[in-house]
Amino acid sequence: MTGVSENARRLHVHTFGNPVGVPLLALHGVTGHGARWAPLAEAVPELRWIGVDLRGHGRSPWSPPWNIEQHVADAIAVLDRLEVEDVAVVGHSFGGAIAVHLARAVPDRIERLVLLDPALGLDPDDMLETAEDTRPDETYPDLDSARADRADRWKGVDSAVVDAEVAAHLAHFEDHWEWRYLRSAALVAWNEMARPAVVPPAGMPTLVLPATRGDFVEQSWLDRCAATLGADLTVRPVEAGHMLFLERTDEVAAHIREFVLGVD
Repeated sequence: MTGVSENARRLHVHTFGNPVGVPLLALHGVTGHGARWAPLAEAVPELRWIGVDLRGHGRSPWSPPWNIEQHVADAIAVLDRLEVEDVAVVGHSFGGAIAVHLARAVPDRIERLVLLDPALGLDPDDMLETAEDTRPDETYPDLDSARADRADRWKGVDSAVVDAEVAAHLAHFEDHWEWRYLRSAALVAWNEMARPAVVPPAGMPTLVLPATRGDFVEQSWLDRCAATLGADLTVRPVEAGHMLFLERTDEVAAHIREFVLGVD
């Protein structure tokens, strides 16, 4: 771990499932947190789920840098800290982009990739607009207004999951409530998602689950993945919005169980 910062060593980790099961490193998307994987982990309890709060999110250190290379270094530091040498990786949205870069950085340590509506190589103008929309503070006067906003954004997600999100991810600051992530880190993430898209390294078993009601996964990127990975690429579209693993948990869980464990 030479050269790894103390902040990287202190990243907050949520663990679920079987502590002696096949390890699965789970990387959430921008503005998210590691506890968000709990419903999916409950649906595939055979695995040893390792859900990381990315730098700038949740209860991990919020100090920069917040670029993909740092998130990759942080993920490696977590694996080293937990003495996990070989691991499968699941990434959602921005976490999917980090997962691909992680596999390219240490392919000998990554057994296979599961990419849930990954966000990489996105249109720069769209990312500019999204970043500008994200820049103002997002605060709520009370818990009910925060919950209502989350439920509106997560259409199709069970109300109990929305309640769990509020309980785990909403923080009170003086006279208002806000989600537990750093605005600056989110802004950098949108910038990182506008970087040219890369594909997993050759020979890396990769499962991509695009959300059919999302607009993140481009066919041209899937074509590049197919050209590099060949038979190592599996694509299974899911009829859902971007939060597919919370909206269609059982379906996503079945795909993960088959792909990672080789069982239906």
